[in-house]
Amino acid sequence: MAREGVTQTRPAPPRQRTRGRAAPWLVVGVAGVVALFAIDAFAPALFADALPTRAQDGLTLAISVLIESLPFVVLGVLLSVVVQVWVPPGMIERWMPRRAWARRAVLSLLGMLMPVCECGNVPFARGLMMRGFSVSDTLTFLVAAPIVNPIVILTTHAAFGWSDGVLVARLAGGFLVANLLGWLYSRHPDPDALVTDRFRQTCALSLDGTSASATRTRRSLAQFVVELRAVMPALVIGSGIAGAVQVLVPRQTLLAIGSDPALSIATMIVLAMVVSICSNVDAFFALSFASAFTPGSLVAFLLVGPIADVKMLALLRTTFSTRVLVGVTAIVVAAAFALGTVVNLLV
Repeated sequence: MAREGVTQTRPAPPRQRTRGRAAPWLVVGVAGVVALFAIDAFAPALFADALPTRAQDGLTLAISVLIESLPFVVLGVLLSVVVQVWVPPGMIERWMPRRAWARRAVLSLLGMLMPVCECGNVPFARGLMMRGFSVSDTLTFLVAAPIVNPIVILTTHAAFGWSDGVLVARLAGGFLVANLLGWLYSRHPDPDALVTDRFRQTCALSLDGTSASATRTRRSLAQFVVELRAVMPALVIGSGIAGAVQVLVPRQTLLAIGSDPALSIATMIVLAMVVSICSNVDAFFALSFASAFTPGSLVAFLLVGPIADVKMLALLRTTFSTRVLVGVTAIVVAAAFALGTVVNLLV
């Protein structure tokens, strides 16, 4: 993936990292369970419910996140297969501007044509990269699409209307942050280093499987299985972490600091990363905090959630390196905090 706008995919040398890939998630899971017992033992006053009740709540939340996301993931995989197998070579690229900044601007608005939340955008974006789009182009699409898609616009308007500029700030912020990230990563000297070895190998297998002897139907089925196997484990793990962490955050603590302009923004950013609510419905969740939190903090929540929650980061890890995820998260959080502060000053 060496040049801007053209992905040069080459297979990477295989590495024995399967065991190492699973170890961090195992550590996170064990740490979450230990933390739950420790908090229950040393600070029982923080929670009104007993440990078994909170554990059941955590499991219920994890399953709800999984069920909420699964249809969009499957739809995203289907769209990815269509892009990779059924769309003629060069058709999408032919309609894209040649200038890098203009191409990224168009890609950041592509989500308006796709009623898919952030989970479904990941497999679709993988398909774009397999076709030849650069990492910076794909990141621009991934960041903007779950914010500018039509369902998100409608639900955000239904929740907030035009009050306090929440809808406008969310759309403008998503577009600007997406293009900022795309521009920054377009300047990276080694785009191949931005994706995982496993994804590069998947690209190589995809290219090898385009022989004339393979029918489109067989290729579609094979690619569907490959993509689903890549994203489903991450989705399950991310949903589990989101459910576990939610029962560790005392709601009364959040409400106590909601009126402070700076602390409210920071709190809602952390909450957005933890609760992992689908971008198609997260506006109604944010609305429940509108009476206690500042408008800027709600904007920050609506900007960070579709991009950098734990479920989304787990899905993105199937494709992008850890360093990329850290950089994207840092930039998105900083931009959300700045935008939330501006909204608080203007409203």
